[in-house]
Amino acid sequence: MQIDLISIDRLSVSKANMRPGRKAPDVSDILPSVIKRGVVVPVIVRPNGAPDHFEIVAGKRRYFASLAAQAQGKENVVLPCIRIAANDDADALEVSMIENMLRQDPDPVTQWESYTRLVKEGRSVEGIAATFALTELQVKRILALGNLLPRIREAFRAEEIDAETVKHLTVASKAQQKAWIALFDGEDSYAPRGAQLKAWLFGGGAISVKAALFDLAAYEGQIVTNLFEEDGTFADADTFWLAQNAEIERRKAAYLEDGWSAVEVVTPPAHFATWEHQKTPKRKGGRVYIAVNARGEVVFHEGYLTRKEAQRARGGGSTGEGAAAKPTRPELTAPLTAYIDLHRHAAVRTELAARPSVALRVMVAHAIAGSPLWSVRVQDQTSRNAAIDESVETSLAEARFDERRRAVLACLGFDPERPTLASTRYASDPIGPLVERLLELPDPVVLEVAAVVMAETLASGSELIETLGTHLAVDMAQYWSADAAFYDLLRDREVQNAVLAEVGGADLANANAKEKGKVVKGLIEDCLTGTNDRPKKEAWVPRWMAFPPSAYTQRGGVATVSAAERARWIAEQDRLPAGSGDPDAAVAPAAMDGIGQGEQPSDAGDKPLAA
Repeated sequence: MQIDLISIDRLSVSKANMRPGRKAPDVSDILPSVIKRGVVVPVIVRPNGAPDHFEIVAGKRRYFASLAAQAQGKENVVLPCIRIAANDDADALEVSMIENMLRQDPDPVTQWESYTRLVKEGRSVEGIAATFALTELQVKRILALGNLLPRIREAFRAEEIDAETVKHLTVASKAQQKAWIALFDGEDSYAPRGAQLKAWLFGGGAISVKAALFDLAAYEGQIVTNLFEEDGTFADADTFWLAQNAEIERRKAAYLEDGWSAVEVVTPPAHFATWEHQKTPKRKGGRVYIAVNARGEVVFHEGYLTRKEAQRARGGGSTGEGAAAKPTRPELTAPLTAYIDLHRHAAVRTELAARPSVALRVMVAHAIAGSPLWSVRVQDQTSRNAAIDESVETSLAEARFDERRRAVLACLGFDPERPTLASTRYASDPIGPLVERLLELPDPVVLEVAAVVMAETLASGSELIETLGTHLAVDMAQYWSADAAFYDLLRDREVQNAVLAEVGGADLANANAKEKGKVVKGLIEDCLTGTNDRPKKEAWVPRWMAFPPSAYTQRGGVATVSAAERARWIAEQDRLPAGSGDPDAAVAPAAMDGIGQGEQPSDAGDKPLAA
């Protein structure tokens, strides 16, 4: 691979970039680094047809940060660039998606836009799933957003609608979606969500006369109307479906008589998915799909084939210049391939199980680079409150952890600006070279890598936090001190007075028991900072934050206390004797003999990373 330094005036952003929007991205987080050191991680470019000019497929934010640095006086701005082929838009889009997903998780709607572009470029659902280490079902769920009205997609992108609600809306008809969005946008109306929406869409609702394909004047069943409805509903669903199905069959026959190759009726629970089909005209064998839903609505999709059928149709006949080449018979059949794969897998895992130091490195590599069998997520360090986010981001604990994370990234040869170490969602890192790199490192260093990965994926607010905090004797006073966000969130009057008594004494708290919360919080701050002639309370943390935690009142509702109690209860259950009641009775399986006696730790070195 060759990296070229290309002047910024010879670059522009490609339309194949995953985030090609006209609006310039926010680069405030990386601009200081770009001004000081320039762009370190290469962008990916391809020729755009103009002489000596290239378009950026991946690296849009680094490009705009470089433009901003140039505007602020930085001279001779060049970007390290990796070139790819010029003509394949699908390949370029895939490269952009993989690179962008590593750095910043896209929202589902952005994923839908990108996957849809890949489908239009000829990529199959199976190919997209293989490229991004997803299941075909996960890709189909993203593509299903194409069934939504644009207004619903944009509300979902803006997090105004939750994922559960969107899931139900993807299988709703356009008429149902329009009715729902009217409720959603109405000032005095309520739009059902989640399980309520599911019932609203599918749960026993009467069938509107708008759904009828047949002539209502000839309908022999009863239609119910009232003064509050513009349209009526069918009193008997069975009678409606007899008439509706008869009309569907009549129209199906008309399509076939008109020369369509085939007509398929899609009935619940199945539904017609546009992303699994491709527009194909009648003269090229396209068929008609008649999609029927449980509410009686019918949609006619004219001129479609499945994507596999359309691909075969493009290959032409068995002779001629455009004919598809006859596939070569593979050396191994699928069953024989499975036989070989499983036997080799059994042998390798048996050997791996006997070598813990190698297994440790493979485990760490899986947590970093991903695997179809692994699902590891980094704990999000954000909330809905910007002040809380800023408080955590600027804390001493975060600063120290960031130093360790950067040291590990450098040790593994990763970009130090990479936001996380663990990144299994998109499997963007080749796992083979990563395992080889880990095998070169001494055990103490691998253990530090594992520690950072584990720390990044440690669930917030869990019983494990309480167990580890107590076991590690974490002193929160070394990492935390009261800040503006804390004082703003301290709003309970009873708790305010209890905290004041703790940091300033009972006399001070009693004397100010009837003062406003602002005055009480001011006194707490005086005691913690030693201002306004108050004695300074050293190394104080609120009871809920300590290890182990406790509460200030008897009212309950303290999450850390509840988690600590659950952790203690679980530990006590584990200590209870099992089986016949004899805690000393134990059976050591023969397969465990020798564990800890064979392999010794690697002697490649014992220097850990610098803290």
